[in-house]
Amino acid sequence: MSVRGKEATRGQDSQVLPKVPVPPLKQTLDTYLKCVQHLVTEEQFEKTKTTVEKFGAPGGVGEVLQKKLLERQDKTANWVCDYWLEDMYLNNRLALPVNSSPAMVFPKQAFKDQKDALRFAAHLIQGVLDYKALVDARALPLEFARGQLAGTPLCMEQYYRLFSSYRYPGLKTDSLKVHMGAASSVPEHMIVACKNQFFALDVVANNKQLSEMEILSQLEKIVKMSENAEERHPPFGLLTSDGRTEWAQAREALTKDQTNRDSLALIESCVGVVCLDEPCRLPPSDTNRALMMLHGGGREKNGANRWYDKSMQFVVGMDGVCGVVCEHSPFEGIVMVECSEHLMKYIKGSPSKMVKPSSERHLPPPRRLLWKSNSHIQGLLEASGDRLQRLVNNLDMDVFTFKTYGKEFIKKQKMSPDAFIQVALQLAFYKCRGRLVSTYESASLRRFQEGRVDNIRSATAEALAFVKSMADERTTFTDSEKMKRLRDAIKAQTDYTIAAITGMAIDNHLLGLLRTAKELNMEKPEMFCDETYLTSNHFILSTSQVPTTLEMFCCYGPVVPNGYGACYNPQSDHIIFCVSSFWENTETSSAVFAKALSEGLLEIQNLCNRSDAAATKAAKSSQAASQPHKSGK
Repeated sequence: MSVRGKEATRGQDSQVLPKVPVPPLKQTLDTYLKCVQHLVTEEQFEKTKTTVEKFGAPGGVGEVLQKKLLERQDKTANWVCDYWLEDMYLNNRLALPVNSSPAMVFPKQAFKDQKDALRFAAHLIQGVLDYKALVDARALPLEFARGQLAGTPLCMEQYYRLFSSYRYPGLKTDSLKVHMGAASSVPEHMIVACKNQFFALDVVANNKQLSEMEILSQLEKIVKMSENAEERHPPFGLLTSDGRTEWAQAREALTKDQTNRDSLALIESCVGVVCLDEPCRLPPSDTNRALMMLHGGGREKNGANRWYDKSMQFVVGMDGVCGVVCEHSPFEGIVMVECSEHLMKYIKGSPSKMVKPSSERHLPPPRRLLWKSNSHIQGLLEASGDRLQRLVNNLDMDVFTFKTYGKEFIKKQKMSPDAFIQVALQLAFYKCRGRLVSTYESASLRRFQEGRVDNIRSATAEALAFVKSMADERTTFTDSEKMKRLRDAIKAQTDYTIAAITGMAIDNHLLGLLRTAKELNMEKPEMFCDETYLTSNHFILSTSQVPTTLEMFCCYGPVVPNGYGACYNPQSDHIIFCVSSFWENTETSSAVFAKALSEGLLEIQNLCNRSDAAATKAAKSSQAASQPHKSGK
């Protein structure tokens, strides 16, 4: 299982923070029924209600499992962390690109030529080392919660895994290894991918970090070495883009040879991967840049110029398409955002130090990673490439900026921007499909020791009541009725958000109960075999707010074949949305969803404006009525 640095609990944060609570059993079961009732048929709900009541009955299975969970909470820093990590990531067998790894898309860079692009890459590497020094010294400023319940200190643990994590593929389950503390003894190196070849770039020589000029000269050597056709190896990075079981099997075949073991060891212990990408020859729209970050365009473009197991891959395209791809298991999106923003500010704020050092050091050249292949491994590479190509051809992405309004308008309505956008997403889905479905919105648990996330179930009964009133063609509802329903929907969303960030949501708790039953070798409780439970965990709408202060945006793929991924970045006067789905599924279309979302946001704005106008008018007339009547003398 995940190896956690024992020193990780010392320092500024983990000790003072409370442990994640285990919610009361009855509360979770009641909330669960409330969350699913309006999403399943009446007949199905009655069945579910019976199994849930049986599970929660006095002296029943639920009470036994709850007692065990409370014991586990006593004994561990975080009772849910490992369960959640395995369920969410490590047991998942899908390929990492698109299905799991999110990407951050940087503003398009205007490189004059290849040398200019390499200068940017050298500057970026310096920025990474600068940020890593802060992380290693545990000198990052302690963060405090924003938004709901602002001001609470947050756990910083995820930051310490940014450059020290590696996800190893396994036949049944992956393992996340975090090299804490021990890493300082090895010379620090980054892996540079160029033309599907991998190179080890030492960033420290004779205990002194390379200057930016030195890094640039090493990158130029790497580009030159990558152009040597005789020494070219097959595109081994493709294997990491495959399903996890397939990659685990391929890795077993690779490690039979010492040469491959040595190359893997270098990659598995690196600080991060820098991918020098070939021009992708596509118009640099937001959508195309997002696609390039998520999957590299497949083996014909830059899809093999990646190593997906490493937590941070920094992509520098020779055509200015740049960003970061993250292996998601060690940390959440906010960590990727903070790191990305630090890099962008570093690049903008510190002039590129391309001065020749007074005394030139003789640096050993970068080392090309060597691989031994055979016909079996060749076959595996072919198959991985085919599967990546299928994934690439299947991803339907639509990145658009909604320009009519942003956070400021929503705040003027005295509404939470996040809750407002979540309700708008429900309206968009209802416009497309005429129903609501189980929805996932990640809620941070960083108020607690080693906290990761729980789920905000945004498809509330109140949201359904509101979207029905908006979609009603027969104008049955007055504006004031619609407005009341909107406020109810936003309140329900906000209340659930507060419950989730304070450790009182239901998903982690139910997972904990299920896992405890398994650990006790009990028969799987009936409640978890019920159709409703399975449906409620099939997240057709997977959403996340990833706000940035600089011009960049985050994107990811859907989590189920018939679903949508919807990532949003609210700014003061606009909102960036990244909508993803799969072409193979005929029920979904990113463009159709994006259009419904834009329409819905405009309809809600019009409703708010009409209500404001009506309220102003009413206030004026009541004011006029209360004015004493002046006689006309």
